[in-house]
Amino acid sequence: MILPASALRALPLPALLAIAPLSSVSAAGAADAQVPGFQRHDIGTLRVTALFDGVVALPRQQLHGLAPGQVARLLDGRYVPESADGLQTAVNAYLVERDGRRLLVDAGTAQCFGDALGQVPRNLAAAGIDPASIDDVLLTHAHPDHMCGVLAADGAPAFANATLWLSAADAAWWLDPAHAADAPEMVRPAFAMAQRAAAPYAARGRLRRFSPGDALPAGVRALDSRGHTPGHVSWLIDGGADAQLLVWGDIVHYHAVQFARPEASYEADSDPAAAIASRRRLLAEAATRGWWVAGAHLPFPGLGHVRRDGDGHAWAPVEFAPVPR
Repeated sequence: MILPASALRALPLPALLAIAPLSSVSAAGAADAQVPGFQRHDIGTLRVTALFDGVVALPRQQLHGLAPGQVARLLDGRYVPESADGLQTAVNAYLVERDGRRLLVDAGTAQCFGDALGQVPRNLAAAGIDPASIDDVLLTHAHPDHMCGVLAADGAPAFANATLWLSAADAAWWLDPAHAADAPEMVRPAFAMAQRAAAPYAARGRLRRFSPGDALPAGVRALDSRGHTPGHVSWLIDGGADAQLLVWGDIVHYHAVQFARPEASYEADSDPAAAIASRRRLLAEAATRGWWVAGAHLPFPGLGHVRRDGDGHAWAPVEFAPVPR
């Protein structure tokens, strides 16, 4: 996902690129604070902690491929919060613990998009997770709401002992400054953000650019789901029989529309046709195989299943439950 252009233009570029420390909630503001944004679920042998980073508004006008009346009918009665800026859209990350290894899939925004986001570090702390204990950060793609959070406030790696995994195709695109000049205005700031985020990991030999067939952490597969970005991947993590978890990144942005009508694309997609094809394929496969799904822009905690619904699909969210001891 990319922040809407109107919001990006409202912030000067230095402010967009700055990674500032998270402020604590004052005593006076405590009554207005939400509960910590994390939820744990056991999925087979996996312990999954959903981490809330915040919300952003996505204008319905940035949804392409459907007439405005069709979009309105799909949204009608779904009660998706909407302001003048757009439809409320969550930003989520996921910590997956498997066989003693801690995998963080995406890392949130830090302060790249301002104060409404950047809550992953706070929620990791609330969940009792030491960032130094994370072994791998698996990026679905290099957009700032997934990658900026790999940096701490001082510009050092937020996950000092982790290897940062980014697909070779996304790395070739976003980490090359020459591509920024030819990119649409909406995504140009993302190039500098990605380069800043990757640099300290690369300097420490902890940036892994991977291609299909490369060795990955045990029990993890990277599924090609290009389209939103050139090298977008979705991570399939093995939790044993009937416990496969697909962390699919930005396959869906407008959940009230794109499950039913996957041909609707998002303005920030680098290749809309490829993004639509990836969405159709993963919706069908997740429904057929009964995979658990974790979505970066599904309503928090963004965990659940995809089910068939007529000619399309629908979202079946997880039910809150105690975590077995």
